[in-house]
Amino acid sequence: MNITKNTAVTLQFKVSDTTGKLLDQSQEPISYLHGGYGNTFPKIEEALEGQGVGFAATIELQPADAFGDYNEALLQTIPKTQFPPGVKVGGQLEGRAEDGNTIVFTVTKIKGPVVHLDGNHPHAGKALRFAVKVLEVRAASEEEIAHGHVHGAHGHHH
Repeated sequence: MNITKNTAVTLQFKVSDTTGKLLDQSQEPISYLHGGYGNTFPKIEEALEGQGVGFAATIELQPADAFGDYNEALLQTIPKTQFPPGVKVGGQLEGRAEDGNTIVFTVTKIKGPVVHLDGNHPHAGKALRFAVKVLEVRAASEEEIAHGHVHGAHGHHH
């Protein structure tokens, strides 16, 4: 079976920057519902369309096609007194954007009485290489299509 709209695709991936430095990789296979459901980047879906089990490729994505450009407006400083004791660099907390969407902020620096936060994705502003290998392709169930994601092993669990 080949990858088309409404197929459940299981793959392994590695993400590196353009110099080849490994940034992330799947420890276990992951599955996604193919066909514009927002479960992976559109350029990755485009590269996988029509392919089958065993297909492997490296797809280069510019920031706009991956995690977006780095946004200076997502940098904030907040008084340390507004944090619970034990706040550490690398810690994360959720906040709300002006549009109501959830943003995950990472503590990047603590300097005196001020905590510096960054709401950008860690890979924002970076061109990335995704090395993918297709392990399985199957027809998605009606329930998966209705929910917009794959269920079960390597997929979403309710």
